Amino acid sequence: MAGWLSLMLVVVVAGREAMREVNVFQLMELRTVIGFCFLYPLIHRNGGFAMMRTQRLPQHIGRNLVHYGAQLGWFFALTLIPIGQVVAIEFTMPIWTAILAASFLGERMTSWKVVAIVLGVVGVVMIVRPATGEINPGQLIALCAAVGFGISVAMVKSLTRTEKTLTIIFWMLVVQSSAGILPALYTWQWPSAYSWIWIVLIAFCGTFSHYCMASAMLYADATIVVPMDFLRVPLTAAAGWLIYSERLDLFTVLGATLILFGNLLNLKAPAPLPVRVGT
Repeated sequence: MAGWLSLMLVVVVAGREAMREVNVFQLMELRTVIGFCFLYPLIHRNGGFAMMRTQRLPQHIGRNLVHYGAQLGWFFALTLIPIGQVVAIEFTMPIWTAILAASFLGERMTSWKVVAIVLGVVGVVMIVRPATGEINPGQLIALCAAVGFGISVAMVKSLTRTEKTLTIIFWMLVVQSSAGILPALYTWQWPSAYSWIWIVLIAFCGTFSHYCMASAMLYADATIVVPMDFLRVPLTAAAGWLIYSERLDLFTVLGATLILFGNLLNLKAPAPLPVRVGT
């Protein structure tokens, strides 16, 4: 999860910079194609493409179509509202993930996990706190992306029960590059040298951040892993302040404190289930 947090922080800044010149469909397509080049050495070392076979292709396709749509919305929202706000709104995602994981994957929803999610969401609201009662299109797009990410994370957790991390990332790149090829060609404009730097960074960090996330899912419940990702909110808010002079005020600090406290509570081990002794 530390790898996920670090790499996603780079993706936020790189995405903002790349989309000054590059269309979102083109950015997504280049991200997946270049990301595949970065991933290939791992595929080769682990037995080649023969080892990427799966019995759950429909689940891979469904998960990645949802994730592709969510990513499109996320990158587009970066151009409409502050980056700290995009990531903060994204963190309604654990609500959907926790509900899905508890409902369909059989994970325990302990009181500590509920408190962690509530504190995290309250912290996010404190950071976002729109100045008016109106929600602008960028916020709505970011919220829809958050719902999509929540569905995607729950599906990844399901896939980790039978699939290797490398297989999950391989099919992510294959499905998403196939889904985006036609829109990318239709909107194609050759990127400048400046844009290529950010595109390559997005491809590298985006690919291996998901490798880190899928690996974390392998060792812990989604309802533990996902709330740890709340730390990305204060980190992104700090980056927005340092790089783009976006606000970082008392409410942001208080919200980040609640998020951190919620994560600490979430790391509390659940009480063991009672064991029935036969007579």
